[in-house]
Amino acid sequence: MEIERWERSEEISDAEKKVIQETWSRVYANCEDVGVSILIRFFVNFPSAKQYFSQFKHMEDPLEMERSLQLRKHARRVMGAINTVVENLNDSEKVSSVLALVGKAHALKHKVEPIYFKKLTGVMLEVIAEEYANDFTPEAHSAWTKMRTLIYTHVTAAYKEVGWAQ
Repeated sequence: MEIERWERSEEISDAEKKVIQETWSRVYANCEDVGVSILIRFFVNFPSAKQYFSQFKHMEDPLEMERSLQLRKHARRVMGAINTVVENLNDSEKVSSVLALVGKAHALKHKVEPIYFKKLTGVMLEVIAEEYANDFTPEAHSAWTKMRTLIYTHVTAAYKEVGWAQ
């Protein structure tokens, strides 16, 4: 049942879009630090994800990861992509286009299993909820849960479009 629920993206209301954008504006003000925190937690919780990153796949120490210029660069790219989605929540074609590019690149070029997007977006929510606890109201959590599903649904649709086979 969990998989079926993840396959469907719930509509994000205008009020929820506003909550996402307001929360994100505070998060994105510290985009590199938050992005690095998200990636470090992701790699600590899911060490198998490091296999896709030749530059830091052998790093075990979170402090070493934090100092990695390559990890910081990737964190900025991840946060930039999310920022583009958040800024364009009212333009579903732009959102689809951005996430399709991300999905296709990760499927074809990087050969990343799509489940890692589900894991990464879950970690993203955890880190944002902890670091911005005052902003992460139950309404914000609900809106961001829909956002997480939107990201995962669009990215995995791109995987299906390119005929991803594990």
